[in-house]
Amino acid sequence: MTFENMEWTREPKECLILPDRIEITTLPHTDLWQRTYYHFRNDNAPVLQTETEEKFFSFIVKTDFTQSCRRFDQCGIVMYLDSENWLKASVEYENESFQHLGSVVTNHGYSDWATTAIPAGVKVMWYRFSRREDDYCIECSPDGEAFTQMRVCHMWAGAGRIRFGIYACSPEDSSFTAVFTDMKITECAWKAHDGQQPD
Repeated sequence: MTFENMEWTREPKECLILPDRIEITTLPHTDLWQRTYYHFRNDNAPVLQTETEEKFFSFIVKTDFTQSCRRFDQCGIVMYLDSENWLKASVEYENESFQHLGSVVTNHGYSDWATTAIPAGVKVMWYRFSRREDDYCIECSPDGEAFTQMRVCHMWAGAGRIRFGIYACSPEDSSFTAVFTDMKITECAWKAHDGQQPD
């Protein structure tokens, strides 16, 4: 996958794009979140995406967040359609003991947040984002080989042309440099369901 066909939805103040990696340095108070629980709306995180109408594919990327050090510092994969319809997956720094490996799905302006705690020493994570029409699967891997399902979801605005890629942000008074490498698009690794037939 080359970076030439990727475009910024919001460009960071500082970034580095090289043939083998992308580095995004976050600004303080940048985030993606809509309404639920916190009742605020944050929509200012840097997002770099490509566009497709392909209905079946997988997107893989390796993230290195060694520099993250303040609560909620994060970087990962994103499918940002508009301010009220998007999904993301990342590791969010919490403290010196643990972090949150999680994902957010936002449909019609309301976000959710599904997480699991992982050790704070984890500083690299791979993600695989897969599409089957308007349904999506997010997986993660510590080594880029064995992927574990994080969630399956439906996107109400995700049936046609979509945009997907990477993001990084620092919701609190923080800044760090996120490094993205090994990006590629493959055949859909999320296979058709083998079991109960559709109604």
